[in-house]
Amino acid sequence: MPELPASDYPAEVRTRLEEDAREVIARYPDSRSALLPLLHLVQSEEGHVTRTGMRFCAEMLGLTTAEVTAVATFYTMYRRKPSGDYQVGVCTNTLCAVMGGDAIFEELQSHLGVGNGETTEDGKVTLEHIECNAACDFAPVVMVNWEFFDNQTVESAKRLVDELRAGRTVEPTRGAPLCTYKETARILAGFPDARSGAVEAGGSAGPASLVGLRLAKGETAPGRVVSPRSADAPQDEAPPTHPSSHDAPQRTSASDPHHPAGPVAEEGE
Repeated sequence: MPELPASDYPAEVRTRLEEDAREVIARYPDSRSALLPLLHLVQSEEGHVTRTGMRFCAEMLGLTTAEVTAVATFYTMYRRKPSGDYQVGVCTNTLCAVMGGDAIFEELQSHLGVGNGETTEDGKVTLEHIECNAACDFAPVVMVNWEFFDNQTVESAKRLVDELRAGRTVEPTRGAPLCTYKETARILAGFPDARSGAVEAGGSAGPASLVGLRLAKGETAPGRVVSPRSADAPQDEAPPTHPSSHDAPQRTSASDPHHPAGPVAEEGE
């Protein structure tokens, strides 16, 4: 059977969302450019993008529901099914993974009794693995509703989700105070965060991320960006002259004059 048309919002909800949507649309010279923030707006209403929400966006922007659906299903930031108050994302991209992200994600699945993209029975936490969030110098990173929780371990990540489920106040490592996923979606739709101190809160990149900026400003960068991890590494080793020791030239066929690159025999031999 063909799928029935999506139902509309209740009248009072529709009126409120229309007022917000008009404010968003007015920011753009072409109304269809407002689709992404409008999807965040309807997501803030129900916690995920429903067929009703996509119908609303289509009607407000003069688009077809197929056009809206194509966008809503392309981006992973739009949820297609009910999710928790807190989206807990564990970075499993390369650096975070090798620093412990894979272990954290595996343990949280067991600890919460859910799989990737699934929500706990109490509706508090949705767990997912996420791609790089440009915080590699704080690896492994866990994000809750897109706020950073840096330098995590298996045990700290388990405490984090336990506190979220218990309703306790949890402070991100940096950035704005934590709020619910619906509240986050409304902020992403472009509406001000009215919470006291939220706008002033912030954070910065770590020392390794800032080396390039310091060099560009003419400052002297530290000799060693990445400290030795092994316990038997020499402690009195003079810092290398190369600004970043972990990508300094190595003795390979391309850099060692005793082993030059290229063929060493006549052609045909």
